[in-house]
Amino acid sequence: MQRLISWILYYKGFIIAGLLAVLIISVYIAGEMAIRLESDEIQTGPLRFLSLAWQEEAVAVVQEITQDWNQAHPEQQVELIQGTWNAVHDYLITGFETGDIPDIFHYESAVIVDFALRGYLADLAPYISDEMRDDILDVNWASVTRPTGAVMGIPFLAESSIILYNLDLINEAGVIAPTNEDPWTWDDLHIAAKKLTKDRDGDGVIDQWGTAMGLRNSANILMNQSIAFGGSFFYYDEQGDIEVRVSKPEKELIGNLARMLFVDKTMSPSGVGKSGAEMIPGFLAGNYAMVVGIGSWARQQVVENAAEGFNWAVMPPLKAVTQNMGVNTQTLSIPRSCKRTAIAMEFIQFLLSSENTTRLAASDWMLPTRQSSLEDPRLQADSTGWKVVTANAQFLSTGPWVGLPGYIEWKSRVANPIFQEFFSQRISLDEAAERIESESNSVLARYQVRGLKW
Repeated sequence: MQRLISWILYYKGFIIAGLLAVLIISVYIAGEMAIRLESDEIQTGPLRFLSLAWQEEAVAVVQEITQDWNQAHPEQQVELIQGTWNAVHDYLITGFETGDIPDIFHYESAVIVDFALRGYLADLAPYISDEMRDDILDVNWASVTRPTGAVMGIPFLAESSIILYNLDLINEAGVIAPTNEDPWTWDDLHIAAKKLTKDRDGDGVIDQWGTAMGLRNSANILMNQSIAFGGSFFYYDEQGDIEVRVSKPEKELIGNLARMLFVDKTMSPSGVGKSGAEMIPGFLAGNYAMVVGIGSWARQQVVENAAEGFNWAVMPPLKAVTQNMGVNTQTLSIPRSCKRTAIAMEFIQFLLSSENTTRLAASDWMLPTRQSSLEDPRLQADSTGWKVVTANAQFLSTGPWVGLPGYIEWKSRVANPIFQEFFSQRISLDEAAERIESESNSVLARYQVRGLKW
């Protein structure tokens, strides 16, 4: 009897343990199902798309294309979030750190490099259609593609530097404007600027400047323009690391601007403290015959704000050694944390089809990245400068700063402040060059020590 009781107690323990195990497993499975249901509920909600379109027409086009998608895909809606260029960086950094990040976001190639180095971005290469891959120009792909072949964003618009000019003032001074077939050199610009700089009312003060240029934050334009002189500010050393040098090509570019500002006095000094956009009112008022180094988007501001009868046109890039210029593209990226990358990419390919890319470029007055869009008749009009702007695509080039760890910090903390001191005549060109080299390399060295590689 005692043995029987022991046997019952022994196996009762097994039974209880088994029941407890079943209970624990059931609770676990129920919890997992709840989590999955919650996850599925999140994943079947609208995809969130952050757009930075800011010109009224561009905002409307993005809204229309998104609505077209939503009508065609009732099972997979897209929620459009309107962002701003001034606030987007902090917004995205916070989103990456908290996990509350849009499924698709609009930004620029120069900045998403940093996000890629931190591991924030999905590789879009496996999802890109052959049609999209072949139609977008190689130079634009180069702005977003890592040496491994990983693609960190889809480039859809490219910035192109142009020269706006007042056609009536040019003709009045007997200056022959350049063409795509016969571009000006920098010497040609100097000669024309002298003819166009005038004291119209005879009071001893210049009231019509030959040229103007927004130089408040000039690092970006100087880097892109230096390529035409055979420079780039950024060079690879023998170990394959990047170093900054202000050598003959870079000094030649900066010297040309300094000559117009300080020697010939044919460039308005007001531009030293202004952005490119802030030069447009003076251009429309006839204070500047030419605005140099402004983005192609500025044409929209001229079209919208110019008085009736204001005659203007666009010049092709100035020729130094070449007419080449650096490229920075606007991009659409997907966070690595996105659970629906394939669907998000379907929306991107819909948004950036050839037809829609043409519409986006036309509404934002910027270069499309697609060859088919460049050839579209809507982007070939002479009256608004499109024929010159689209021809600029052949001169786009990627500088060695693409993918450079620390580039954003270098531009904002080193280059822009030093160039501002130089153009304000507080330091000489040699002093500016020495400081840029020493301060730049100390900034970049910190990133190289951390082993960050594009």
